[in-house]
Amino acid sequence: MLEIQVFGQSMGYGMVVGVGLFFAVVMACISMVQNRYTSFNTHSSEEFNTASRSVKPGLIASGIVSAWTWAATLLQSSTVAYQYGVAGPFWYASGATMQIIWFSILAVKTKQNAPRAHTYLEIIHTRYGTQAHIVFICFALMTNIIVASELLLGGSAVLSAITGMSVYAANFLIPIVVAIYVALGGLRATFLCDYSHTVILFIVILYFVFHTYTGGAGSKIGSISEMWHLLERAAEVTPVAGNEGGSYLTLKSNFALIFGVIQLCSGSGTVFLDQGYWQRAIASKPETSVKAYLLGGLAWYPIPFAFATTMGLGAVALTIDNPLTASQVSSGLAAPAAATLLLGKLGAGTLLLCLFMAVTSAASAQLIAVSSILTFDIWKMYVRKNADGPELVKVSHIMIGVFAIVMAVFACIWHSAGIDLGWLFLVMGLLIGGAVFPVAYTVTWNKQPKIAAIAGALCGLTAGLTSWLVVAKCYYGEITVESTGANYSTLAGNLAAIGTGAIVSTTLTFLKPENFDWEITRAIGRNSNIQMGHGGVVATAPTAVVNYEEGNSRSESPNGINEKPSMPEKDVTFLASTEPEALLEEDVDPALLHSAYNWAKWASIIMTLVLDVIIPLPLFFSHYKYSEGFFKGWVVISIIWTFVAAFICVLLPIWESREAIMLLCRGMKKDMSGGR
Repeated sequence: MLEIQVFGQSMGYGMVVGVGLFFAVVMACISMVQNRYTSFNTHSSEEFNTASRSVKPGLIASGIVSAWTWAATLLQSSTVAYQYGVAGPFWYASGATMQIIWFSILAVKTKQNAPRAHTYLEIIHTRYGTQAHIVFICFALMTNIIVASELLLGGSAVLSAITGMSVYAANFLIPIVVAIYVALGGLRATFLCDYSHTVILFIVILYFVFHTYTGGAGSKIGSISEMWHLLERAAEVTPVAGNEGGSYLTLKSNFALIFGVIQLCSGSGTVFLDQGYWQRAIASKPETSVKAYLLGGLAWYPIPFAFATTMGLGAVALTIDNPLTASQVSSGLAAPAAATLLLGKLGAGTLLLCLFMAVTSAASAQLIAVSSILTFDIWKMYVRKNADGPELVKVSHIMIGVFAIVMAVFACIWHSAGIDLGWLFLVMGLLIGGAVFPVAYTVTWNKQPKIAAIAGALCGLTAGLTSWLVVAKCYYGEITVESTGANYSTLAGNLAAIGTGAIVSTTLTFLKPENFDWEITRAIGRNSNIQMGHGGVVATAPTAVVNYEEGNSRSESPNGINEKPSMPEKDVTFLASTEPEALLEEDVDPALLHSAYNWAKWASIIMTLVLDVIIPLPLFFSHYKYSEGFFKGWVVISIIWTFVAAFICVLLPIWESREAIMLLCRGMKKDMSGGR
């Protein structure tokens, strides 16, 4: 058994508590600057939960990448690379990118049909009533609990393996420190911390890639050619079952293909039912929401693709004579093993930081997403219908803390039951997949009746559970953690869940169609007190523009409240638009939104065909094994794509907000120099 612990427990506790509290301080500073120099105020529930619907596409794309980069993204993608070779990272990336691309359709439809909604469950309640609302609240919370559990199971497993830190301590400390900084800043500040996490993520990925493939004599691999030769040798020593010739260098991998199908099913559920992704659609500018999701999907693809092609295959190449145990592989320790073998303590520490960034960033998205559901869909809907903005902000803070404890408890339960990241990752889709099509139809198809939405979700869940357990019993002969987490049982459950949900909801819609008027959902939030800005006054201009005139001792915000310090001459926005119409969804040209919908639709079709059909299927059915030259091209493409993604997520947000940043800096400089 390969030993990968290279640090003491103090390193683990220091990482979790120290780095977590550092970001809490950063979040507090961001909120302070935002409240002082812009009219976006975190004491407004609209700003806290939706970022005033004004975030630009570059920052949204960065936030999407951050939220979709779980610990599982880095760990599980490397696991399937270790198990199946080059096919594993390809199918992980292709199977999980499509959901982000597809979601661009739902994003623009939300802007068209429910522009002021805070959660997708609000739309369900308005359209179908209380019964459907409660059913889908259960699916939404189940999705968030499972996703949060995966984050903690993966992160705590690596912390324990590398530092010896208690898994149970990690499961509690991680969400608690994340909850602190989320509660301090709200959604916009969370976006900005997500941005910093994403910057670190790309730096680490590129560091590992270049050290592995261009490290020369100082690296244990050192070149793409050497990796190819090591993988050829690994296939001779430990051939891959179901792969062409047992090779790690082929897309003809039966079990990788099965994994890709499972990934498509489960990923659809985790994106379409996770309020975190709807929150980013809601927070985006209406006319650029599609652009944000398309950029986010394209930018996310190379993270599992390039990272696992490097670290997962690196683990194969470096453990030929001392392979990982089945338990280590299932726990997601292929990447930590590769990092430790490649760079020793430096590699282990670097990967630990990267994984901690992934865990905390995705966890912050989960916390604020669930907080929105508990605040708007439970508290305001059923407990205090007349709750005002300040009360909703207070409730949001409390709910963030509550869910932090809940996610920690569930992660500990899974761990105590012997359930690890790999099992939960494969099983997730069969539990939530039935609700995918009913939810998608809710914002895209006005014919779907309430009975079709409810029946589709519940029948999908029933079919998924039944197929899963029947196949586990009939094919593997028993129902155990091992048999229920096996490929064929989880494949059957995932396909049955999403397929049955789609068939039932579609069939009932054709048999009993309604003709829903979208104007009803477009009225959500109109003239509501939760739409009010700081001070309880409805903003007359929707952007965070504050007019500062040279020499004035006071300034007027768009809602008419004179409360901000003066700044030089120009208007200021804090990472938001300077265009007055940026947040008035009702004033956005319908033709513009329709054009965006067409872009989203055709981009989804084209990307799906390219990544899931045109590229992989010919390579699969031809049984092609990569030559050395072909493998070089494969790796180079992954590196180039990573640089493009880094540009989208790191440089584009800065470029989009360059004027606002400069004006903000000038205002801060003037404040510090005593100018008024």
